[in-house]
Amino acid sequence: MTEPLERESMEFDVVIVGGGPAGLAAACRLMQLDANLSVVVVEKGSEIGAHILSGNVFEPTGLNELFPNWQELGAPVKTAVSGDDVYFLTSAEKGIRTPGLFVPRPMHNKGNYIISLGRLCQWLGEQAEGLGVNVFPGFAASEILYDADGRVTGVATSDLGVGKDGQRKDSYQPGYELLGKYTVFAEGVRGNLGEQLIERFDLRADADPQHYGIGIKEAWEIDPEKHREGLVVHTAGWPLDSHTEGGGFLYHAENNQVYLGLIVALDYSNPYLSPFEEFQRWKLHPKIRQYLEGGNRIGYGARAVNKGGLQSLPKLTFPGGMLVGCCAGFLNGVKIKGAHTAIKTGMLAAEAIHDALASGDEGQSELAGFEDSVKASWVYKELHSARNFGPALVKFGTFWGAAFTFIDQNIFFGRLPFTWRNPRHDHETLDKASESKQIDYPKPDGVITFDRLSSVFLSSTNHEEDQPSHLKLKDESVPIAKNLPEYDEPAQRYCPAGVYEVVEEAGEKVFKISASNCVHCKTCDIKDPARNIVWTVPEGGGGPNYSGM
Repeated sequence: MTEPLERESMEFDVVIVGGGPAGLAAACRLMQLDANLSVVVVEKGSEIGAHILSGNVFEPTGLNELFPNWQELGAPVKTAVSGDDVYFLTSAEKGIRTPGLFVPRPMHNKGNYIISLGRLCQWLGEQAEGLGVNVFPGFAASEILYDADGRVTGVATSDLGVGKDGQRKDSYQPGYELLGKYTVFAEGVRGNLGEQLIERFDLRADADPQHYGIGIKEAWEIDPEKHREGLVVHTAGWPLDSHTEGGGFLYHAENNQVYLGLIVALDYSNPYLSPFEEFQRWKLHPKIRQYLEGGNRIGYGARAVNKGGLQSLPKLTFPGGMLVGCCAGFLNGVKIKGAHTAIKTGMLAAEAIHDALASGDEGQSELAGFEDSVKASWVYKELHSARNFGPALVKFGTFWGAAFTFIDQNIFFGRLPFTWRNPRHDHETLDKASESKQIDYPKPDGVITFDRLSSVFLSSTNHEEDQPSHLKLKDESVPIAKNLPEYDEPAQRYCPAGVYEVVEEAGEKVFKISASNCVHCKTCDIKDPARNIVWTVPEGGGGPNYSGM
């Protein structure tokens, strides 16, 4: 490949990677504290909110602290939760409604709101720009920059206009170097650069591995007579077995819309399981189907979610920067919420940086005070009280794990005198195909259930076709030589976008990657049993467009 052109550089006080709730909260808080700071937010999505996907029942605690007058400012947080229905689905036809008294205390949603997190991030982006933040959507941070001492000095964005063959096209543009005294990494779950930092600085030395689920979501417009604005529905049980953690949600938003989805923990063991197909048949359950019949599907997306909790939090700081929000893993598993903790950790990062810069620090210190402030905050208290939720489900299974969670949360308020650990990585949990039962999934009916490709179309996913694949194989022989005979190549099923296929060409099995279909969920980077697939950023602006989801 031709030698790259010299990159232009821009200098700021603070560089923030990621335009989600954590990154935008950090940017806004920095400018609230000192309007003279120069702050940039770089976001790989085509616009702020394009890559944001969440349920979302939103707890406003963090937003109340960031913008106490958010209602006056017009934040898109309007649909108050009017009720909670929690069901344990016992079969494809039956389910038991759990009395509110027996629902774990943190799962009650009084005072919360049903929102589109993408729209909230768009609004936060507007607030940030109004405060003087430089917001750069459509630029993918692809490289961490270091000085001679190994300190992080910023990031570089990916080059544009490179063809599949690695050669520059006529449209070639080199990336930019964004240099900062401090760099905040707020990339969301399984951030590409965040994972590099965790490895380079051994930030997980004293922590469990991070654990994940894959969340698959649809948005529907439904019959107004079936719509109950503000109703929150959660399910456990069917279609997942008692050893596979996960659950469904259906939220009645405004304008006769519902957001629904299924989260499947990625420590599942059956290589024949397909989270996408499990979600499709979950919709056929009468408790869910009753709302969808006569409706119209208008959106689709998929995204990994953190579920490791307190025990999986890495060290948050390193020379020149810090991890915030879901990039570090601050989701509260019992509440099934992470936006409020993302906003708060972004604010705490901003306050630590402001204090350092105000004292004359030019970015030479590691801001250990950030970690201290997190441990002194309500975020840490929340995660500490929820710390045994995930390990209990692994230890006891979904039914008895849920029973333990009720006792832990409603009787002991998360204060039991022990902390369970979960040291096994999610990619290590698959059984061999020869030891596993194949699952017969029904064909989609095109009314309630659908196929992957029509679903990806609804996500408005778009990538420049003539660019190097952002899905890298460490060893191209592994999918066919190892994963296929041992696990029937599970990438064919765990990917919710149909990116990976095993096809036959000239009598030979071939592993095919359709990177243009990728919805950036990161599941392949997590679940591949050989750890052979590496997710990297494509050209900026590529990927799904979830605005409004």
